[in-house]
Amino acid sequence: MCAYVLVAEDDESQAEVLRRYLEADGHHTVMVRDGQAALEQIRARQPELVVLDVMMPRLDGLNVCRILRDESDVPVLILTARASEDDVVIGLELGADDYLTKPYSPRELMARVRTLLRRGQRSPNPSTIRRVGRLGIDPQRHEVTAGGTPIDCTPGEFAILAAMAELPDRVFTRGQLLEHTSGLDRDSTERTIDVHVMNLRRKIEADPRRPAQLLTVYGIGYKLTAGAS
Repeated sequence: MCAYVLVAEDDESQAEVLRRYLEADGHHTVMVRDGQAALEQIRARQPELVVLDVMMPRLDGLNVCRILRDESDVPVLILTARASEDDVVIGLELGADDYLTKPYSPRELMARVRTLLRRGQRSPNPSTIRRVGRLGIDPQRHEVTAGGTPIDCTPGEFAILAAMAELPDRVFTRGQLLEHTSGLDRDSTERTIDVHVMNLRRKIEADPRRPAQLLTVYGIGYKLTAGAS
């Protein structure tokens, strides 16, 4: 799997490690040192994956992610030295698909890169649109509607909805949903699923505080239902 990967990392030694591992895996890698350069490169040529350090000059990684999500659904992997849950949640709420805290294992980095790239390259099932209540999920066009209104979803959010729409009313654990998103260690990334669900409720529910379709099954996980008729 050879892909075009853009890496924004201002630490020279970290950038070299990233470049070396990505190129050893067969990827074409473009390196930039600040957030503004990252946006310019992304706009010039759409990459298949973006790896963003949070702390960068000119424009930090979180702001790059925020701007990028208005323009593209390219998978984004955030690298951060900020290990607090709040910082991680901010990145996911802005549309990042996954994150790694520094220092990280290069093997774990590459596992996450491969998973995000595999998900982006999966051939969608060319079946009809899946309808669950007022929701319509089109796997081929990567589109979601709620009551006929288009909904802008990140790749991670779409993967969760598409998986649950296959089996409406089935309860999915966070671990099962991770297989459709990051597919990584559930103990370190369960929070990713919770944040994606929270963001989806803001987009698809009439009242996110009282969800009617994307429901929590306490102690187990989540399920997607048709809601009230």
